[in-house]
Amino acid sequence: MLKRFKWVGIGLLATVFLFSAVTAGSATELTMYYPVAVGGPLTKVVDGIVADFMKANPDIKVNAIYAGNYNDARIKALAALKSGEPAQLSVMFSIDIYELIEQDAIVAFDDLAETAEDKAWLNSFYPTLMENGRTAGKTWGIPFQRSTIVMYYNKDAFRAAGLDPEKPPATWEDLAAMGKKLTKPDGSQWGVMIPSTGYPYWMFGALTMQNGQVLMNGDGNETFFDHPDVIGALQYWKDLGSKYKVMPAGTIEWGTLRQNFLEGKTAIMWHSTGNLTAVKKNAGFDFGVAMLPASKRRGTPTGGGNFYIFKKTSPEERKAAMRLIKFMTSPESSAEWSIQTGYMGVSPAAYETAALKEYVKGFPYAAVARDQLEYATAELSTYQTGRVRKLLDDAIQAALTGAQTPEEALGEAQKQADRLLKQYR
Repeated sequence: MLKRFKWVGIGLLATVFLFSAVTAGSATELTMYYPVAVGGPLTKVVDGIVADFMKANPDIKVNAIYAGNYNDARIKALAALKSGEPAQLSVMFSIDIYELIEQDAIVAFDDLAETAEDKAWLNSFYPTLMENGRTAGKTWGIPFQRSTIVMYYNKDAFRAAGLDPEKPPATWEDLAAMGKKLTKPDGSQWGVMIPSTGYPYWMFGALTMQNGQVLMNGDGNETFFDHPDVIGALQYWKDLGSKYKVMPAGTIEWGTLRQNFLEGKTAIMWHSTGNLTAVKKNAGFDFGVAMLPASKRRGTPTGGGNFYIFKKTSPEERKAAMRLIKFMTSPESSAEWSIQTGYMGVSPAAYETAALKEYVKGFPYAAVARDQLEYATAELSTYQTGRVRKLLDDAIQAALTGAQTPEEALGEAQKQADRLLKQYR
């Protein structure tokens, strides 16, 4: 009898293994690249959301691969497509849209939306965030790791300078005037720092919008770098260092600015809302977060990454990728992502969840980036976007370092951009 039970047990065990093997073999496998632009433990947050998805969807296996910064993620994803072992989806720069379309690398989500629920989902995100995801009447990117530029300020430094810590600068004039009071003669503390490496075109997009002018058209084939209001915006940025002397002259590093702020080397910094949670956890002083100041109006570009699904995918993989993206952008996941990182919830529904409602109630600065969407515009994105962006980055740095005047630098950049984009008109 014991021997009989032993063989029955072995048979049951074999059946379980066989069932597991069949289940594993039938699972759809996805490879997803994603970037981290602001540092910190964001990889753990992404991995946690992916793990939750696989628990709820055991028929899908997701290999989530941290790919470096946004440029790294694009390079690695496109290289994988050419290698014969492609990824099925990736989070990449929202501004990569024209390059990806031109390379015929991605599929439009409209073509994958099969149900009324799918189509409603495509329209559930903040419209301003979709400006960098839609073109030619189709949706190519779904917002996930999205941001605006916000102004972080040291309230203790404001008090020490005799300034009201509840009234951050609301205009360019305020920024220069308050910056003077916040700048210490010995150079130990600057009034303001705006990063001019890493993503200088992004910061510049805020200044130009504040001065009443966008950087490009909605078709990705024309730029306005030499517009008088664009030139005026770059002149003001330069003046903060050379004329008002409230900011270090020359360039300011993107990657070290957050630490400079935390160490009290600047009283104000402009940076991604993606830094919010890290600043909250690490600031040893009372700090505030505010919308960026206005010249003719308030303004900021949106920023960050969108989900894309690659064309070299099977119908099963596309369906699985859609399920993953819908899960990761759901109100609940988006709310948790916002709380853990400082990036904004990508839909109004995210801010209606109990978790994010409670978080914003206790920490109102978590809503600043969302509220600033009212004044936001699309991030610089064109055909030949990498080359066009570099033209503008180089012009900005030439002006800030004094190598050229803003008018000279931007005029030259516009001529080169026209040469590149002429074929797309």
